[in-house]
Amino acid sequence: MNFAVIQTGGKQYKVAPGESLVIEKLPGEMKVGDKVIFDQVLLVNDGSKTLVGMPMVPGAKVEAVLEEEGKGKKVTVIHYRQKSRYFKKNGHRQLFMKVKIGAIK
Repeated sequence: MNFAVIQTGGKQYKVAPGESLVIEKLPGEMKVGDKVIFDQVLLVNDGSKTLVGMPMVPGAKVEAVLEEEGKGKKVTVIHYRQKSRYFKKNGHRQLFMKVKIGAIK
């Protein structure tokens, strides 16, 4: 089985060719169908041999295609202190990108 472990948005993901992945929005202007390249590859496995980086595998990259951009579900944040009439309620919707993994090089 061919797979890799990449790092993006402060998180690590195990990816394989052909699967879709929801990640945090990357900076810059991108449209649906644009190619996205992840160059922070921590591990590459091609089925017979495994390369582990220290911390990154030199020369390895993962190519993906942007499928969708959007906002996630609303997250509500509440700050409350009892007996002091302190109550604050905030919320936000995290931006995300859905990418389809193409090739691991």
